[in-house]
Amino acid sequence: MNAESLKKAMRSISGLMAENKDYLVELDAQNGDGDLGISMNSGYAAVSDYLNAAEETDLGKLFMKCSGVFNEAAPSSLGTITAFGMMGMAKALKGKTEASLEDVAGAMDAGLATIMEKAKSKPGEKTILDALHPAVEALKENAASGDAKAAFALAAAAAADGSENTKSMRSVHGRAAYYGDKSIGLLDGGSVVGKLIFEGISRSVQ
Repeated sequence: MNAESLKKAMRSISGLMAENKDYLVELDAQNGDGDLGISMNSGYAAVSDYLNAAEETDLGKLFMKCSGVFNEAAPSSLGTITAFGMMGMAKALKGKTEASLEDVAGAMDAGLATIMEKAKSKPGEKTILDALHPAVEALKENAASGDAKAAFALAAAAAADGSENTKSMRSVHGRAAYYGDKSIGLLDGGSVVGKLIFEGISRSVQ
């Protein structure tokens, strides 16, 4: 990964968020406040616009700036969580202008750890982590091969499976938690965002 491939990946993710905006709103309206698609579309569009104009090549600095841009453009709980993830990645990639597949997997793992620590959440609680965690695990398992196309395709598949698995989970965070057992059977919108992130990255490297 370098600044150019990061720009390409964010453009791809932003495009998918725009395409799925109404679907995410619909999912979120089941047990949230219905703004998920709007906030994610705004956040990724803002980050993509920032990157397209940026001349910075230090990946750590780019991710740190992306974190602030996203948080401002997507003022929501998932916006804050996404910004935490970008901050974790920024620290892991500090000073690097080029990152290997293993570096990227390690940075994503650091991003996940930051989210879990700051949001006091873990996989199995019907959140975006249920898509991100299996995806990052798949990426780590396959990073040594150096084959980004195959590794991200497997990560995207793991994210999709993880998202689907949220249907059997009970919500324990945010407004959705008020629905208790009624949340079982519903697909978590945040997990779909996680799936779309990895689908976008996978498309950008194919």
